[in-house]
Order: sequence, then structure tokens, then C-alpha cells
Amino acid sequence: MTAPRLPLSAYPSTHLLPTRWADNDMYGHINNVAYYSYFDTAVNALLIAQGVLDPQQSSVIGLVVETGCQYFAPLSFPDTLTIGVGVERLGNSSVRYRLGVFRMQEEQPAAQGFFVHVYVDSRTRRPVTLPPELRTVLAQLVLKAPEEG
Repeated sequence: MTAPRLPLSAYPSTHLLPTRWADNDMYGHINNVAYYSYFDTAVNALLIAQGVLDPQQSSVIGLVVETGCQYFAPLSFPDTLTIGVGVERLGNSSVRYRLGVFRMQEEQPAAQGFFVHVYVDSRTRRPVTLPPELRTVLAQLVLKAPEEG
């Protein structure tokens, strides 16, 4: 099922990300697997910057359990991308992120996707309730419903 394309202005947070030489495939564009790395990088960089994730020390970490991506236009190295980050659903122990990949200065995504983090105890890997400070940060990223019209 195709999700509606969200413009850059719909995302509550963005992350600038330069493409890498190794991102291109033999067809001369960014390979599909690189987009999942962009998603993971943008979300985790945001959580680290907000002080709610320390990958080496946090007692609660997010594990990706589901992903998906739609592609609309090719991208290639060299370019700097803007990754839009939002939250579609905030659960008790899980979060479904919505992400858009934008060429610089463009409002429509070249690709968009989602991934789901289940938050777990970093030692036992068992699901846990989102810590209050993490929930507060994630609540600020919840995407607004589109205007009816």
C-alpha cells in the first residue's frame, strides 16, 4: 500500500546527511539498501542529540523490527540529503517512525519510508515501557494529521 507523500515541511525534525561514494550502485544511483542506513542514522543521531540515547551506556535501546521504503526519484553521489523524521505511532514499548529522503532544496521526497523500533532492556533484550524522557522527545515528533479539505 502506498502511503501519501509527505513534503519536507510536514516533518518535525530534519537531519542533513552527505551521500557516500559507496552508496551508488552499478546503475549510477543510490542503492536501495543505503536508504535504510539513512533512516537509522537520522533517527539515532536525533535521539543522541536530544540526550535520550547513548549507544554504549543506555539501559534501554531501540531494535528495528520492521522497515519499508518507497522510491520516487533517483539520487546519487555526490549530494547532501535532508532526512525528514517524524513519528507515526507512539506505543507503550514501540515507535513507528516516518522518514522522507529529500534532495537539497526540494520539498517533495525522492523516497520515503518507515521503520519500527521496539525498545528493549539493553542487557536482556526484552521489551520495556518507553522511559519518560524518551517518550517526551518522541511525542514532540508526532506527525500532525493532514488538513481535511
